[in-house]
Amino acid sequence: MGLMVKRDAPYDLCDVKIRGASDAELEEISSSMALGLSLDEMKTVRKYFEDEGRDATDAELQSLGQAWSEHCCYKSSKTFLKEFVFGLDRDDILSRGDAGVMVFDDDYGYALRIESHNHPSAIEPYGGAATGIGGIVRDVICMGAQPIGLIDPLCFGPIDRQVSLPKGIKDPKYLMSGVVSGIRDYGNRIGIPTISGAIFFDEKYTGNCLVNVCCLGIVKRSDLLKNYAAGPGEVMILFGGRTGRDGIHGVNFASKDITSDSEEDSRGAVQLGDPITKEPVIHACTELARRHLVTGMKDLGGGGLSCVVGEMAIEKGCGADVDLEKVPLKESGLAPWEIWVSESQERMMCTCKPENVDEIMKIFDLWDITATAVGRTTDTGRTRLFWNGEKIFDMDIEFLTGGPMYKRPFNLPKPPSKKDEVFPKLPSLKEVILAMLSDPNVASKEWAIRQYDHEVRASTVVHPLVGRMNAAGPGDASVLRPVHDRWNGLAAAVGCNPWFTAADPYRGGMASIDEAYRNVVAVGGEPNAFTDCLNFGNPENPDRLGEFREAVRGIGDMARGLGIPIPSGNVSMYNQAPGGEHILPTPMIVCCGLVKDVRKSVTADFKKTGSCIFAIGDTKDEMGASLLFRKFGGAGGEVPVCVPERLKEVSGRLLKAMSEGLVLSCHDCSDGGIAIAVAEMCISGQVGAVLDMTAVEGPSEEAKLFSESASRWIAEVDAGDADAFTALMGDAAVPIGFTKGDSLVIGSEEVPVKEMRAAWSDPIWKIMGGSK
Repeated sequence: MGLMVKRDAPYDLCDVKIRGASDAELEEISSSMALGLSLDEMKTVRKYFEDEGRDATDAELQSLGQAWSEHCCYKSSKTFLKEFVFGLDRDDILSRGDAGVMVFDDDYGYALRIESHNHPSAIEPYGGAATGIGGIVRDVICMGAQPIGLIDPLCFGPIDRQVSLPKGIKDPKYLMSGVVSGIRDYGNRIGIPTISGAIFFDEKYTGNCLVNVCCLGIVKRSDLLKNYAAGPGEVMILFGGRTGRDGIHGVNFASKDITSDSEEDSRGAVQLGDPITKEPVIHACTELARRHLVTGMKDLGGGGLSCVVGEMAIEKGCGADVDLEKVPLKESGLAPWEIWVSESQERMMCTCKPENVDEIMKIFDLWDITATAVGRTTDTGRTRLFWNGEKIFDMDIEFLTGGPMYKRPFNLPKPPSKKDEVFPKLPSLKEVILAMLSDPNVASKEWAIRQYDHEVRASTVVHPLVGRMNAAGPGDASVLRPVHDRWNGLAAAVGCNPWFTAADPYRGGMASIDEAYRNVVAVGGEPNAFTDCLNFGNPENPDRLGEFREAVRGIGDMARGLGIPIPSGNVSMYNQAPGGEHILPTPMIVCCGLVKDVRKSVTADFKKTGSCIFAIGDTKDEMGASLLFRKFGGAGGEVPVCVPERLKEVSGRLLKAMSEGLVLSCHDCSDGGIAIAVAEMCISGQVGAVLDMTAVEGPSEEAKLFSESASRWIAEVDAGDADAFTALMGDAAVPIGFTKGDSLVIGSEEVPVKEMRAAWSDPIWKIMGGSK
C-alpha cells in the first residue's frame, strides 16, 4: 500500500501517511490493515495525528483498532448499559474489576464473571471453547481469587439435521462435539470443576453458535487485588505464556459479522490455549495475592498488551513505557505491532514496587513460569513503546483507551398479544408429555455433563444431576462449599429464554433474571448477585439494537426490583450467520446465591411416596413462545410477565419453609410448565405422581399444565407438614396432587416413569454417540 512506508530499521515497522489522507484513503488504511474502524472513526484518528504534527506508525493504528473495537469499548451498547444497568449498587460489592467480587462472609469474598467466545468457537470449536475457559479463569485469578467452579451455557443449531449447509457454516453436531471437548479438556486439566451450564438448540444458532463461559472464585477479603497500578514508578511484569501470532485481530474478528470466508480470513484470530501452563499460573497468582507483593494484576485478554498496558495505567492517571523487545516470543520474526496486539493465551500482567521485583520473580521461578519486566508506569499520561531504546509508539493514553460511544438508531419491537394467539391442536396428553421431554431443549444433557469433572476439589455438594446413582435427573442449581472448614455455601445457576426474548425482548430479559433467581432459590440459596452475557446481532441494524435495548431494560428493571446487583458482565454483538441470519437475542444470566448450611440444601428429586405436591407462585394464561407452542405449532400469545416484588415475596416464604425443614424437594417451573416440572421430579426420584389441577384457578386445563408463567416452583412436602407449609406460604402455594406409584397420572391419562425417563434420557446420547 502506497500509504505505508517501511522504516529503515533492523525491525519491521511502517509509518502510515494518515495526515491529509482522503476519505477513500482512510477507508483503504482501515481495510488493508484490518483495523475494523469506520470512516468517521478514521477521521478522528487522522485529526489526532494532525494535531500531533506527525504520521502514525502501524503499531499505533493497530492499537487503536483493538482498543476501539466493539468487543473492547462497547461503543454500541454502553449507552443502554449506563441507562438501565449500571448504578445497581450495594454495600456488599467488594469489586467491579475484571470479575465482580461480592461478600461471601466476614473473611471471604466470591468472584463471578461470564463472557463470550462465540466467533472463535464457530471457526475452531475445540480451541475456541478451550481458550474461552482460559480467559474467564484469568479474569478470576487476577482478583487474587482461587477459581472454584466453571459454568458453560451453550447454543447450537439442531444437531439432528440431515440437510447440507451453505459454505462457511459448520455442522452443529460437529460444533457441539468440539466445544464440549474443549471445555472438558481445559477445565479438567486445570483441576476446576464444571458445575453447571445449559445447552440450547434452535435453527437460528446454526450459523453462529454461542459459547458463553463463566468462572466463580473465592478470595480472602484481605487479599483482594486491584486490576491497575497504584501510581507512577511501578514495574510492569508480563508473565505466563509466550507471545505469538495466534490471536492477532481477535477482538476485530469478534466485532464483525461471520461471513462465508471467515474461516479462511480469520483463523489466525483464534488463540491457542495451554492448560498445563495455566495451572501453575493459578498457584503463583494466589501466592502473590496472599503475600501482598503486587499493586495490581490484569488478564491479557482482548487486544493483548495493546489494551492491558493502558487499562492498568489509566486508572490512577499514569502513563506507561514498554520495552517491546523484552516480550518473550513463541517464534522469531514478529513485527512490533504483532507483538503489541497479539492475544496469545495464558498471559497476565502485574504491577509492583521496584523493591518487590526480585521476590516476585522467585515465586514465578518456583512455579516454572516465564516472567519478564517489560515496562514501567510513568507520570506522562502517554503510552510509549521502545525497541532497543528507540521510540516507536507515543500516544495519549486517554485518547488511546477511551474509544467512541454511539447512540445508534433503534426500532422498538412490537410484542405479540393474547388476541393474536392461535392455540395448537394437541395429541393425547401422554404424547405431549413424552414429546416435550424428548425435545433437545428439555432432554438430558448428561452426554456433556459426564465429560466434565464436577467433583474435583471435593467441594461440590449439589451436582448438575440429582437423584439416585446412575438414574439421576435434572437439577436446578449446583452448590459449592468453597471454604473447607465452613458449612456455608455458594449456589449458582443459569437463566435464559431466547424464545421469550425474541417474542418480547423486555419480558424476555426479565424472565432470564427470574429463571436464574428461582433456580438458586430451588436449592435453598438466597440470591445475591448476577453476572450477564448479552449475545445479540448486528447493532448497526436498528431492529437488532432495539431488541438489545429492551432486553437490557428488562434486566435492569428486574434486578433493581429484586435489589440484586450485577457486578460484572459482557456484551457480544455481531452474532449472525453468513448471509445475514441473526441469532435469537440471548441474554444469558448466571445467578449466585448464599447458602447458610450446605447440609440443608434441597434437591429436585421426589423423595418418597405419599407426599403432598404444591405449585408455588401464580399460574396464568401465558402461552406466548412456550415450548408447547414451539413444539406443536401454536402462535402469538402473551410472553409471561415478571413481577419482581411478587418473586421476592414468594421466594422469601419458600426459603423460610426450607429452613424449617418443611420442603423435601423443590424444582423450578420453566420449559413445559407444571406438567414437565413434575415429570422431571418423577424421573429424578423414580417415583410417580397423581395430579389434580382443580385448585389452580383461571387458565384453561392446557394452560394450567403447560403455561410457563414466571416465578414458580413445584414443592414436595411431607403429608404431616402440609398444614404448616400451607400456613407459612399463604396464597403462594396451591395443592396439586401427591406422589404415588410408578406413573404420572393426570385425569385419565397415565405416563409410566420408565417411559418418561427414556424419552428424557435417550435423545442426545443417540445423536452424539457414546455410552451411558
